[in-house]
Amino acid sequence: MSRVVKVLKLGGAPHRRGFDRGRALVAGGAGFLGSHLCERLLADGYEVIALDNFHTGKRYNLAGIARDSSFTCIKHDIVDELPADFAVDEIYNLACPASPPHYQANPIHTFKTSVLGSINLLELARRHNAKIFQASTSEVYGDPLVHPQPEGYFGNVNTHGPRSCYDEGKRSAETLFFDYSRTYGIDIRVARIFNTYGPRMQPDDGRVVSNFIVQALRGDDITVYGSGTQTRSFCFVNDLIEGFVRLMNAEVAPQHPVNLGNPVEFTIMELAEMVIDYTNSRSRIVHRPLPVDDPRQRKPDIAFARQHLGWEPKVALSEGLAHTTAHFDALLGCRRSVVPPSIRASAVREATA
Repeated sequence: MSRVVKVLKLGGAPHRRGFDRGRALVAGGAGFLGSHLCERLLADGYEVIALDNFHTGKRYNLAGIARDSSFTCIKHDIVDELPADFAVDEIYNLACPASPPHYQANPIHTFKTSVLGSINLLELARRHNAKIFQASTSEVYGDPLVHPQPEGYFGNVNTHGPRSCYDEGKRSAETLFFDYSRTYGIDIRVARIFNTYGPRMQPDDGRVVSNFIVQALRGDDITVYGSGTQTRSFCFVNDLIEGFVRLMNAEVAPQHPVNLGNPVEFTIMELAEMVIDYTNSRSRIVHRPLPVDDPRQRKPDIAFARQHLGWEPKVALSEGLAHTTAHFDALLGCRRSVVPPSIRASAVREATA
């Protein structure tokens, strides 16, 4: 048993204690996004139960809420069936590795997590008439031929490449969610998440923001794959969690997935240069061959979220990088001086976007 979290055996839920908003289950609750979501739901008055198999989630991500009497963490893999009497009011499915090195390490289990895990959680929602949220991904668009990507775009996805276990798993999960909704009347919410960053990212997760910051803090070469002209749109974690909550609490469930991400677009080279600047690093930029199926462009069309959820990102990349760099600086013990965002804000594009 961890000292950080209370771990209960499955076979029955804790007694419901009359919380303002009911009981919320967060699958993948010890992960980067899941731990932030657990904190937010507790602050909003929920009793929160986190499920995690701890393959990529970390117990220390939950240290700040471990002693909260409204919080419970259970070690469990959603590929395995949940007991029928595990009663909840709301379910958030965030349980799947999201970085290429992690989801490609065991591609069959990644696909099972998206498909079998979704079925198990959907059956749980069906039994208890619970509202259920699926964390899908911009990867369903593949290497897009439409830019920016609206929810109605069907994507350009390789069905048998090294990234397909994740891309196709998430696409299959979306199908399951909407089929369960049409067949059984379950209240579903599906979010397509674009590149997200912030504190609690893992230094080895292989995503571009964490890669660049860790390399810069260590003084290593910063690895840019391809020419660096490919683009991404980076959303700070606090903004994304706000989007989750607004989508889940919307009075009318959208009849389609909803894009959640930051529409301000940067090239990978721009990001590398900003990270070097923010970390006062002497790292040099080196180029490596582009990975298979790496998207050339990634930018969300968030018109629906703006109009129907009143949501759009608030945290500029300049500010978010400062918070994220400070996280990695403390985690790695580099003690490198980080430039305050106020000094650099006028120098980055999104300050006037």
